[in-house]
Amino acid sequence: MEQERKKFQGVLNILSFNRHFYVFGLGVLILLLASYFFIEWSPTFFWLIIAAFLYGLIMPLIVSAYVYDFSDYYKLDWFNNLIKNDERIKQIISINAGFDETSFIIKRKFPQADLKVFDFYNAKQHTEPAIKRARKVSLIYPNTEHIVSNFIPLKDKTVDIIFLLSAVHEIRSHDEKIQFLKECHRLCKANGKVIMIEHLRDFPNFLAFSVGFTHFFSRAVWKNAFKHAGFSSINEIKFTPFMSIFNCNP
Repeated sequence: MEQERKKFQGVLNILSFNRHFYVFGLGVLILLLASYFFIEWSPTFFWLIIAAFLYGLIMPLIVSAYVYDFSDYYKLDWFNNLIKNDERIKQIISINAGFDETSFIIKRKFPQADLKVFDFYNAKQHTEPAIKRARKVSLIYPNTEHIVSNFIPLKDKTVDIIFLLSAVHEIRSHDEKIQFLKECHRLCKANGKVIMIEHLRDFPNFLAFSVGFTHFFSRAVWKNAFKHAGFSSINEIKFTPFMSIFNCNP
């Protein structure tokens, strides 16, 4: 059953799933502050270092609050312009990496459609600590099916929309990404589409997440993967300066 999101749920998720990063960062910050009493720091250099650490700890939370708590991301109204009112949507699939906050909302948006949900998480290949923690608290949509990333158990050309919402960056191998997207291409009807939303490895996300932006992939990487998977149309629009929506047709 869908649950109402709590206030600042996005920020709370970031803190919970990435607590190893924040525990380490706070530990280093405490050591630096303590060192001021034992080491002859240049005051200017010392406070620049402290400011950089505070920036790295706080800015991801501010951006996450903006993107996930104040932008109406979870209302999913942002895809209204991607789907025409006269489209007859019969089959939708939503694919996640074990953390699913959107499938119930998608079903509410398309009550007439059949929604199938798949989870491609592989503990041996997808090793990020954050996703392991996220899986423990994720709601599970009824009849969610676990899959391998290179095979989705549906027939060719049977799906109207495939939603890939903030999940596919967990596939770290470029070849694995291409194989996964080839499966998505195989399933799409002639007028079907893949709608994917992701942070990018770009300058705005560097400002937001500092070195953490390397967890994401560049625009060029995603377009290359979609192209090699066989998609003929790859369109990108921005949802906030920190996220990109890819609308891809076979």
